[in-house]
Amino acid sequence: MTIEFVKNRKINYAISFILIVGSIVSLALFSLKPGMDFIGGSLLELNLNKTAISSDQIKSVFSQFGVNDVVISAIGDNGLLIRTREISEDEHQQIIKQLTSQFPGVEESRFESVGPTIGRELKNKSITGVVFVMLGIGLYLTWAFRKVSRPMSSWKYGVVTLVALLHDVLIPIGVFALLGHFCGIEIDSNFIVALLVVLGFSVHDTIVVLDRIREKLRLMPGLEFSSTINQSINETMARSINTSLTLILVLLALFIFGPVSLKNFVLVLLIGTFFGTYSSIFIASPLLYDWYRLTQRRQVKK
Repeated sequence: MTIEFVKNRKINYAISFILIVGSIVSLALFSLKPGMDFIGGSLLELNLNKTAISSDQIKSVFSQFGVNDVVISAIGDNGLLIRTREISEDEHQQIIKQLTSQFPGVEESRFESVGPTIGRELKNKSITGVVFVMLGIGLYLTWAFRKVSRPMSSWKYGVVTLVALLHDVLIPIGVFALLGHFCGIEIDSNFIVALLVVLGFSVHDTIVVLDRIREKLRLMPGLEFSSTINQSINETMARSINTSLTLILVLLALFIFGPVSLKNFVLVLLIGTFFGTYSSIFIASPLLYDWYRLTQRRQVKK
């Protein structure tokens, strides 16, 4: 059975439009909640080893050393993650000594500290990295499709791919803006890495469809462009869905059974992979067709 993707494209556009507008609104209203990687600070992870200890007791220990802004969150059944302002190594050792002496059995699992200058630099480099990756993908596709100039110029393939990629990163960003506001979830460098991975998976699926379109344009030049696109999507859809479904199943297993420290990273990949597959099938190629129609109308008017 052949599915009419081009014919029903406006429904898919409407779904994506609602999701993108919702993501932009949530980002504008709440913005992303930056973690220690971007604003600086210190992170201390404790293994309680079934020691009875309350948040107030921990805050009391930190306050003895002038550290009052302490955020504590549980990790599993036997761990705590403590975020504070940037503390020196000397302060760190004193705090650990006090904790272990006051609460025998408590062990330090991890300690990280990032200065505000390094955090700002990492933030700027992360934004630059995402932008350059997207531009690089667009330029590469323009070059890869350079021999396909009819009925659409090669650079237009790169542009529709960039639109689809923007769609794929905006949605998880919007979701994490909501999660940051309502659940206190922060973003860190792993969030940026996850977005870059999403871009890689998404462009892979999109290229599969566009490459099939390029092949059909060469082998069947007399076929209508809408039919070329529709047949190409139908022929590659099963491959794209099966590949993405395999990845999603692995990511679900990691999200459910994996360590807490990886959950946000995996969640970005889950959201991005799902919508990346969606945009490759329902958005990128239909957009190419609408651009073709717009070009045809302008030529008729001339």
